[in-house]
Amino acid sequence: MDTDHQRQTYNLTPLPPSPRAEREPGSEVAHRPSSISRLSNPYGDDKVIAACSLFGAMDTSGRRFSGSLVATAIANMHDRGNGLGGGFAGYGLYPDFKDSYCLHIMFLTKETRTEVEDFLRRYFRIHHGEEIPTRRDARVTNPPIIWRYFVDVVPSGQNGVDAISEEDYIVHRVMQINTGISDAFVFSSGKDMGVFKGVGFPEDVADYFRLEEYQGYMWTAHGRFPTNTSGWWGGAHPFSVLDWTVVHNGEISSYGINRRYLEMHGYACTMHTDTEVVAYAADFLMRRHGLPVELAAKVVAPPFWEVIDRMPEGEREVYLALRQVYGSLLLNGPFTVIVCRTGEMIGLTDRIRLRPLTTAVAGDMLFLSSEEAAIRLVWPEVDRTWMPMGGEPIVGRLKTAPDAQPAPKDLAVLAGEERG
Repeated sequence: MDTDHQRQTYNLTPLPPSPRAEREPGSEVAHRPSSISRLSNPYGDDKVIAACSLFGAMDTSGRRFSGSLVATAIANMHDRGNGLGGGFAGYGLYPDFKDSYCLHIMFLTKETRTEVEDFLRRYFRIHHGEEIPTRRDARVTNPPIIWRYFVDVVPSGQNGVDAISEEDYIVHRVMQINTGISDAFVFSSGKDMGVFKGVGFPEDVADYFRLEEYQGYMWTAHGRFPTNTSGWWGGAHPFSVLDWTVVHNGEISSYGINRRYLEMHGYACTMHTDTEVVAYAADFLMRRHGLPVELAAKVVAPPFWEVIDRMPEGEREVYLALRQVYGSLLLNGPFTVIVCRTGEMIGLTDRIRLRPLTTAVAGDMLFLSSEEAAIRLVWPEVDRTWMPMGGEPIVGRLKTAPDAQPAPKDLAVLAGEERG
């Protein structure tokens, strides 16, 4: 139910067109190895057994635990990456500012930071801003200047302008910074959560950001093995908008049509990688259009047409409508994703499960991982493990939501309930 605060409206200035940067080509051309291919395949093997690594852990009771747990787990999958990207997302990190939006922003120059802070003062109430604490001797590559700002939205109270929700206002301002201010990127913008990512192996990124000092009830981690895009700080996973975060293993070959569809609805893709569209699609489908997880999963990983044709009439009409309305958000290509928002963690693979996902539960704990070994390393005794069916979401929710209200029983799929 909306509150009076949520019904406030806010002023907008026009969003400039996003740059149409071309994606960088891969390094498939034989006999012309790039620096990336030499790093990832130093012995010239015909086939490199490597792929991105994913890990997620959630305590559905809401108890917080250290980020060192997921850092240890993702380090166990070190060989799935090549050191060109690692990152983490944590929820419940900032209890002292839990009602304010926390903007994590990377700057390439000090002058850019001054320009962005002027922008923030113009459109937000800033409660606190500081450079994110880091360990300077960590093994990461060319770190930018990274700050965080805790901000509130101030209702405009003016008429005659576009009126949108508080969340849409945040998205709009984030897109303005990412498209309109050179050398600045907002890579995290939710409440009581944060993204930490960079160029390096994930265990080194965790060391750089001192993740052992943070406590959260839900964490995800990613080790990157970039294929068709470059390794840079903004391009590391997780990708985020508001409190949504996504880590991804695979390749979204439908990136072009997905991107064009989302740009029609106000999202600007600026991070030069296909995974970015998954974060925006999650926000668009589940927050803006209110689809439950189960239906949103059937938009991005729908049943095959031959399966839809055999469905009972009522069910068939639902799936036909989803394909007709949201056809441009279907994700082609092999993928496994872990999608999180406040109080919820979702694991999903493509329809024919071309990328791995293992699920485990242990009491109140839910784990999602590319490999079972990573789960067993940090939590040796689990109640059970399984591999979900392709295209079927695994959903974990807090048994008590962050605002102390019970989760809706008609939609909640708490950890421990296996999807059939």
